[in-house]
Amino acid sequence: MNALTLPDVAAQTSRQPLPLDWVGMHGIATPVLIGGQRLSAIADAGVSLDDEEARGIHMSRLYLALEKLEETELSPKLLHQILQQFLDSHEGLSRTASLSIHTDLLLKRPALVSPLAGWKRYPVSIEAHLQNAVFHVELKIEVPYSSTCPCSAALARQLIQQQFVDDFANKKLEHAEILAWLGSANGIVATPHSQRSTATLTLRLNTDTDGLPLLAFINEAEAALGTAVQTAVKRADEQAFAFVNGQNLMFCEDAARRLTTALRQSHHLAALEVRVVHAESLHAHDAVALSRWQREA
Repeated sequence: MNALTLPDVAAQTSRQPLPLDWVGMHGIATPVLIGGQRLSAIADAGVSLDDEEARGIHMSRLYLALEKLEETELSPKLLHQILQQFLDSHEGLSRTASLSIHTDLLLKRPALVSPLAGWKRYPVSIEAHLQNAVFHVELKIEVPYSSTCPCSAALARQLIQQQFVDDFANKKLEHAEILAWLGSANGIVATPHSQRSTATLTLRLNTDTDGLPLLAFINEAEAALGTAVQTAVKRADEQAFAFVNGQNLMFCEDAARRLTTALRQSHHLAALEVRVVHAESLHAHDAVALSRWQREA
């Protein structure tokens, strides 16, 4: 008995001729190699369907092309190769290919003072596009940090000043007594509010960038802000963290400007978008600022 030829329904002619901008798959589980780490990732892969007569694409060909992610360090070169394979396997059907990879970069970060260290999670997305031989890569990185409100700090200082006046009015000032007052709950009657905040960095890489400089961008962002959230800490680290917060008071506008100014110095970047969210501890809503920059041609 002769084996029957399996039907290729996707190769049939569409009953409603119409090109489609994107067809593919979301949520593909895949391992990736980034900075020597094998990470669990989710990929979205697709192509355009420019042949309006074709009924569909060959999704299995996209899926199989992703096997390269298991073997090779993730880089713009590798992403370009995969996208080109997407198009080569859909010759005559597609002119545009895209691949998005979503994962969490794990970095071990030291404490501020003590010898402790711990792991921090940085959500990362890598988005690559290839259209008419034009290729580009964008990185999206979430960086958590602490922000202390300058207005709240000023109001707290004013209350402390008023308490000082109330407690020491018409009294002879003694150094020891003032020192004790400064260390007491009666003296520091108010503290400024602060909150865990998030900077989302969207970074368009230059076409000649070889690798994915994720760590460099994260380090640059945390240095610009000065108040990266911590992992394992002792009391000395917590005190040091309180100090750096006091030295880096910032509104969301300040944070967005700091990050944009620092990151646009990178020779790896063609464009960037910075979005900061301060999850207010005073208000029931968030404070948000957005900044965009593009390198001049």
